[in-house]
Amino acid sequence: MDIHVVQSGESLWGIAQHYQVPLVSIVALNGLAYPERLVPGQALVIPSMPPVFAPERPVIEVNAYTYQPVKEAAAEIVQRNGLLSTVLPFAYHVTEAGNLDNLDDQESIAAAYAHSIVPLMPIVNFSLNESGADVAHAIFTSSSARENLVSSVIRVMQQKGYRGLNIDFESVRPEDRQGFNDFLQFVVDRLHPLGFSVSTAVMPKTAIDQPRAEYTAYDYEAHGRIVDFVVLMTYEWGYRFGPPQAISPVNEMKRVVEYALSVMPASKISLGFETYARDWLLPHKEGQEAETFSPKEALERAIFNGVSIQFNETAQSPFYMYVDASGRTHEVWFEDARSAQAKFDLVRLYNLRGISYWALGFPYPENWALLERNFHVGKWL
Repeated sequence: MDIHVVQSGESLWGIAQHYQVPLVSIVALNGLAYPERLVPGQALVIPSMPPVFAPERPVIEVNAYTYQPVKEAAAEIVQRNGLLSTVLPFAYHVTEAGNLDNLDDQESIAAAYAHSIVPLMPIVNFSLNESGADVAHAIFTSSSARENLVSSVIRVMQQKGYRGLNIDFESVRPEDRQGFNDFLQFVVDRLHPLGFSVSTAVMPKTAIDQPRAEYTAYDYEAHGRIVDFVVLMTYEWGYRFGPPQAISPVNEMKRVVEYALSVMPASKISLGFETYARDWLLPHKEGQEAETFSPKEALERAIFNGVSIQFNETAQSPFYMYVDASGRTHEVWFEDARSAQAKFDLVRLYNLRGISYWALGFPYPENWALLERNFHVGKWL
């Protein structure tokens, strides 16, 4: 399997002839909506005939969050069945008293079990209107709230069939660092004897004393020591309310991984991998929100507007600019075959536990083809 970057004047028919593969195979593998229209800089995954996989494909764990409506989530779980180890229907919200809201997740859980995919239960302390700092503080400092939360989690997991807990607490105050660690130990001490795994999702730190207050409370060494695995949320450099840039620049992801490896084993590190694109209106104004959509749609916008795709070698990320019908200039950053392979190379280079996708629901066919080429996906059921 190769990655071909389209050059000016090339056609799909000519590319298929060059590689001596059926044109329809390239169309299918890349999910091309407009096979007769290519743009310079477009990256195509080229199938091998017969299929050839990367040498010594390691076994990795592939986790995927989903916040789709339950029927759509269940359908995609079925579609991805052989390429997922676990699935995390997102999410159960925690209150300051340690209560949980309800989540319509039964179809997703049933689809997971039907395809030997482990369902994990994510809990979060935040919402669209609340950062979560007060909720986290209350859970860490109130023994009754902490006990209520863990008891509620166990009840839901046993009733619905979850096999593990994923804790995604964000905006934790710096002074709650030790309280966060103590809470994790409390959860593990309660859940491990019952046969449940415990994992966390953490902000992307590059040093123990990283000068960002919202990152201080994430003690990588303690998380790596206490829980079963840690998801590095290595995305959102290109924040939807910030200026245009790569969403998951590989150079920055590498810095986070290398810091994590200095304080926890590779076998506990799951690399966060976002699966979406962003379109920023230029000039960017503070507080202006970028549009978020799939990599597939990002490619189709480039084709529709007839613009060439560029590639940032440092970030290992594709981007382009276009002018809309109203004369406004846009800048789009997205993921393609090259950026996916760069992330897979990080996993292989550092022998990481695996990958955690945020999130299902964004069409990105090249990713799934390359995932299968690079790895055996572990199945734990």
